[in-house]
Amino acid sequence: MKTFRSHIRAAMLALAAAGLFASQAIAMPVVEPPVEQPVVLAASDCYAIGQQVAAQNGGTLAKASQSTRGGQPVCVIVVLVPGKEGQRPRRSEIVVPLN
Repeated sequence: MKTFRSHIRAAMLALAAAGLFASQAIAMPVVEPPVEQPVVLAASDCYAIGQQVAAQNGGTLAKASQSTRGGQPVCVIVVLVPGKEGQRPRRSEIVVPLN
């Protein structure tokens, strides 16, 4: 009885190993085609524009989002400008055309 169990155990291990090797053989590496032009997201452009606007106004960027106004794509930038003499920061919303 003990040898029968050891044969069953060995057979199960062999089947599991064969399944593992078969799954690795099927899962071949995928070759990605070369990308000629990278994808540029507008949100990241608005974020970069927002960083520049915040630096120009001496504040910190709170929000940068893309919107359409008058049929033109624009970036809506929200900058928090520090208040004077320890007061709360002012919220300034600036609309910049998306280039």
